[in-house]
Amino acid sequence: MDSMYNSLCITSMASTITSIMGIDGSSEFCHPIDVLMKKAQKQFKNEKADRVFLYNPDAVAMWLFQKYTNMFEKALSCSDISLPMLSVMPSVTPVCFASMYSGVNPDVHGIQTYVKPVLTVKTVFDMLIQAGKKIALVSTSNDSISMIFLERKMDYYIFDSVKDVNQKAFELIEKDEYDLIVVYNGNYDSTMHKFGPESKEAMEELKSNIDFYENAANKIKKHWITHNTFLGFMPDHGCHEIDGNCGSHGLDMTEDMNIIHFYAFNSRA
Repeated sequence: MDSMYNSLCITSMASTITSIMGIDGSSEFCHPIDVLMKKAQKQFKNEKADRVFLYNPDAVAMWLFQKYTNMFEKALSCSDISLPMLSVMPSVTPVCFASMYSGVNPDVHGIQTYVKPVLTVKTVFDMLIQAGKKIALVSTSNDSISMIFLERKMDYYIFDSVKDVNQKAFELIEKDEYDLIVVYNGNYDSTMHKFGPESKEAMEELKSNIDFYENAANKIKKHWITHNTFLGFMPDHGCHEIDGNCGSHGLDMTEDMNIIHFYAFNSRA
């Protein structure tokens, strides 16, 4: 692979999540990310995270972070670690999130085009459910993440707007009833497809994604004070501009494959 491609793949996130929560997924998923495991071990004093909040904003490319670093200041300031990550091919939403939460490549989990069947391979969600964990998935209707992980014994909060999704996410943080909360926002992706990745409209949506992450981090510090918490800002793929000043993704190119993730660790009081 070209040296310009990031080396850490999103498939590593499945085992990282389960391991940070104290569940051995080594027989199911590839090896967890060492730097995140070491940080968790140090921050939690060899305990495990008992609250995890994973935020999945769609299409946030590494090059956006590199070109508009100041825009990400809030995400950086409320995170402990930022990592350059690599997506999978084809770099489209259902394929990527299937790989992120199953820990395997598309030829293994079976979603290899832009389709949204219910995933049948073992996922992070299945491992956590088996371990007795309570999970909430919060997303917009008909989006990939709200469809490919259906038919599992977890709670689904599906809404028509990102505003309602985020409001519910804040409510769930405050109630403090779930071991894992996964939140999806597709607003930047849908806007950049129409107006271009660097359009005023798209950049406003990207800013709102970063603002949500910061607000979620602040609420977690306030309402999950008795827990060891792990927070992630984890996009699926990047994007690039095409003819007509529109945006796209799905190709084997650094603009689509290289993404940026942020992570925060908070130990219980």
